[in-house]
Amino acid sequence: MDDPEIIALYEARDERAVSETQAQYGSRCRRFAQRILGSSEDAEECVNDALLKVWETIPPQHPESLAAYLTVLTRNIALNRLKAEHRQMRGGGQIPAVLDELAACIPAADTVESELDRRSFVAALERFLDTLSHDARVIFVRRYWYMNSCKEIADAYSMSESKVRVSLTRTRKKLKAFLIKEDAI
Repeated sequence: MDDPEIIALYEARDERAVSETQAQYGSRCRRFAQRILGSSEDAEECVNDALLKVWETIPPQHPESLAAYLTVLTRNIALNRLKAEHRQMRGGGQIPAVLDELAACIPAADTVESELDRRSFVAALERFLDTLSHDARVIFVRRYWYMNSCKEIADAYSMSESKVRVSLTRTRKKLKAFLIKEDAI
């Protein structure tokens, strides 16, 4: 079953939508949540929460890509779970390392003012990504969105880990300069 058919089931409030979504995207979302949470049990709960959220939000939402919509929900739920439980981030230290690398480039969202600026920041980030070469953009997104390790990225694209690290370092420097120029930080 393809995305438009599954979304039509949600809009008709047909419970088969959840099982079809689970069959189509469940394992992908579980792997993604497990990368963030470091626990298969927590990842399973996160995916169940994401499926419930999809059920609650479609309609009125009508996503063009169910896969992208579900991935964003899963990611946000997993990251919120980490924050809410105030536990030491798991995953072999990968998630804290990823967040620490970006800390110098991206402002914290701890204040009302920074939350109000979030949309302009996201727009600036999207413009920045458009300026990158395909390879630099893929490496950046794999590292900071999907939270892959440098080794995983290097293996996936047949390059050395040092090339991945150098690319990430250069991209972070460019990002910081771009955000300063755009007055986004």
